[in-house]
Amino acid sequence: MPDEITLTIDGQKISAKLGQTVIQAAMDAGIYVPYLCYWPGMKPYGACRMCAGEVEGQRGTPTSCTLPAADGMVVKTNTSVAQDLREGILDLLLSEHPHGCLTCHRIELCGPQDVCLRHVRVTDRCVVCPKNERCELKDTVRYVNVNLESPLSYHYRNLPVETKDPFYDRDYNLCIVCARCVRVCEEIRGDDAICLIDRSGTALVGTSRGTSLLESGCEFCGACVDLCPVGALVERDYKWEKSVREVNTTCPHCPVGCQVNLEVDSRNRVIRSLGDWSAEANSGQLCFKGKFGMEFVNRKERLTTPLIRRHGMLEEATWTEVMDVLLQRLPSYKNGEFSMLVTPRATNEEFYSAQKFTRSVMASNNIDVPCNGYPDQSLALKEIFGTIGSTGTVRDLENAGCALVVNSNITEENNVAAIPLKKGHKAGTLKLVVIDTREVELTRYADLWLRPYPGTESSLMAGILSAVVNNDLHDEEFLRKNCEGWGDFQRQISGVTLEEIENITGVTKDKILAVANVFSAEESSAILYGLDNVPKDQQRSLVQTLADLVLVTGNVGKEIGGLFPMRSGANEQGALDMGCTPEFLPGHVLVSDIEERQRFGQVWGSEIPSRPGLGINELFPAIQQHQVKALFVVGDHPAYDDDALHILPELELLIVQDLFISDLAAHADVVLPMPAFTEQYGSYTSLDRRIQMVRPVNNPSDGVLNLNQILSRLAAQMGNPKLDEDQDGRLREISNLVGIYRGISYEKLEKGNLQWPVLSNDESGSSYLFADGFGKRRALLTEPNVFPRPQVSLKEFPLLYAPGRVLAQPQREVEVIRSGRRNAISREEAIEIHPEDAKGLGINAGDPIEVVTPLQRVRGLARLTAPLKGVVNATFLFGGLASEIDQSGELDPMLKIPGLHVVPSRLEKIPN
Repeated sequence: MPDEITLTIDGQKISAKLGQTVIQAAMDAGIYVPYLCYWPGMKPYGACRMCAGEVEGQRGTPTSCTLPAADGMVVKTNTSVAQDLREGILDLLLSEHPHGCLTCHRIELCGPQDVCLRHVRVTDRCVVCPKNERCELKDTVRYVNVNLESPLSYHYRNLPVETKDPFYDRDYNLCIVCARCVRVCEEIRGDDAICLIDRSGTALVGTSRGTSLLESGCEFCGACVDLCPVGALVERDYKWEKSVREVNTTCPHCPVGCQVNLEVDSRNRVIRSLGDWSAEANSGQLCFKGKFGMEFVNRKERLTTPLIRRHGMLEEATWTEVMDVLLQRLPSYKNGEFSMLVTPRATNEEFYSAQKFTRSVMASNNIDVPCNGYPDQSLALKEIFGTIGSTGTVRDLENAGCALVVNSNITEENNVAAIPLKKGHKAGTLKLVVIDTREVELTRYADLWLRPYPGTESSLMAGILSAVVNNDLHDEEFLRKNCEGWGDFQRQISGVTLEEIENITGVTKDKILAVANVFSAEESSAILYGLDNVPKDQQRSLVQTLADLVLVTGNVGKEIGGLFPMRSGANEQGALDMGCTPEFLPGHVLVSDIEERQRFGQVWGSEIPSRPGLGINELFPAIQQHQVKALFVVGDHPAYDDDALHILPELELLIVQDLFISDLAAHADVVLPMPAFTEQYGSYTSLDRRIQMVRPVNNPSDGVLNLNQILSRLAAQMGNPKLDEDQDGRLREISNLVGIYRGISYEKLEKGNLQWPVLSNDESGSSYLFADGFGKRRALLTEPNVFPRPQVSLKEFPLLYAPGRVLAQPQREVEVIRSGRRNAISREEAIEIHPEDAKGLGINAGDPIEVVTPLQRVRGLARLTAPLKGVVNATFLFGGLASEIDQSGELDPMLKIPGLHVVPSRLEKIPN
């Protein structure tokens, strides 16, 4: 059977793919067929019937969105019959939708301030609708050429406009009940936060629980807003502003690499962020950060002038004065006394310049990104696979047989990466296993949820691995062909017993064996992991054991499946690729490799230091010990907490480049303004190795230099002119030196994203690694370690507090507080305690208690349902966090969203 068919639509002969609907074929061929309920990527719905037409040889007027294209088919969507049908349907729609402007021939000559010559009420006018000029209903009415007068009278619904929930407004008086919003929430996001409801016999859209989005399980991704064809759902910020241009770029909030189309108004402000539906990384989807977290680039508080500390105060200075100060002071701190930290929002090109400046000019390997708190993760991957990165592609996981999520709150920290997992699970093809002490959103979908004692994740994975090997669930052929040390590994793993692991982790051996069976039984399985609450001395071992598991089950080198580190920084993978870490040179080359140091040194015109560098974990102790005396920090980050800020006075020189005067910048000797990501041209690399463009929306303010320019000019004056300020020259140097980026160029990146390794100019990379094995080497199997259960060392805090957060808990009552400008939610929180802990503390079920940690207090009612002795659990609603973000006074609130960290705690009873 051929993969392509030929059909005729409205007199034009076109080719279509087998399995496409008529409307999909028409859209691919550039033929416009009107529609209101259809959307690419969602199931055919056929509700609005705008796309109806006639088919030669068939009766009736089938809808193009539900009609499969067939070879030789002749479709006519512009016949008088189809046109009359559309006009009748539009008459019905406009009987409940303001249409004074929709049927007016003067609309193009009218504006919001003009007096309407037809005496249409102001509330009925398109020119005062926030979706004016973006309304698909208006476009459809124009195409169909609806008559000026409708035979039906107009009925206004008089529904209250919902404006108090976070981020966007809902005006169901404008809703045409196309159900796009409901379907994208259900089909693509898997949330069911909004639904079709019945009100007095009329179908409308509403929330699935109660009346507020805060209690309905909404994750505020904005997909419903993007798909709404009218003004029923609209972003609150810049609600009435009109876009004059649109720029495609990469989101700076997490490493998934979502492509966004930023709408810009006539004052050069970013007013809206829309997901790019043609992008392979996200297929039009965004999270609450990417959709509603771009306002920081418009802030009036942005720094535009350098500052120098004089007489204890930061004062404005010129760039010449700043450069003179830096050139005078920096040369004193070479050979290890200088360190640099670069924001994970930096581009690949900036990372390359930063590490090159640090190593070739300042003779130091003290270079890092602040989110690189788990360096053993990268070292373990390098040791096992020879490279550092996800072995597959996130979007392909929808078709995996099993996904194992370990210690990662994906739906908040890497939101769009969770979509293929939820879609696959909902389709019944993917089995989802979650290993996490906390209750996170994915646990609501999990087929198996294992809750180990915090800090025993590495031992639990060793138990799962033992169950796979000792029950002959491994892939013997793959192991003998691709892995090193299989015989020794078998003997070592046989000593790990499930009884021992059960005693350490608190997870029953039946559940451990169940995970081993599920993971190994599927044709393709994947592991997605974070290291949020894994003790530092166990992180390397955990990564090694996870890698062992995908190797022994043969899940590497496949199109679907593999190992996926869930990083936190937007371009953290790019930082690793460019060598912006103390352990690696560009291309994941170890700094300890003498030959590679010489190779880079010859190109850079200087000797690369062999002394090991200091990363974010070692930096602040080194400052206290006066080993590091000068620090250059680019961008703000949560890693710079109060403890870190207290250490900064120990420095002799602190240079900060930032968008705003942050707490860190307030301590600096020199403060430099920084361009936002919307003022940069360069590239990011996603967590699944996808290299994508960052494009400028605007030029930086006059006099604001980017990091490349600053470092290039400093290097030239300090005796190393080989740090290229030219953007193209820098990328050419990267492609010449970094093997996995060898075929990269801006010309290729502008045409479409690439996934490394891109080894030649005519390659686009690969969606998965190791298709042909591991090259000249073999993957290294490493003996798993079994660690004893960690002991709580603080007498004042003898328990561990494991907070969780989910979108909805329908079984628990929630009160929506409607006073003030915004809605809020309130409920009695449940504090879960193990019955033995409760007995020892004299706590009964239902008692009001308080969890006390070194940083906070949490009140709630005691529930004696915690699964682990010594661990206290509490699960909160995401709606509470959304409200906090929406009303936050932070200049960049998405940057510092609190994580779910397991911390020492104690319990206190609250007197009645």
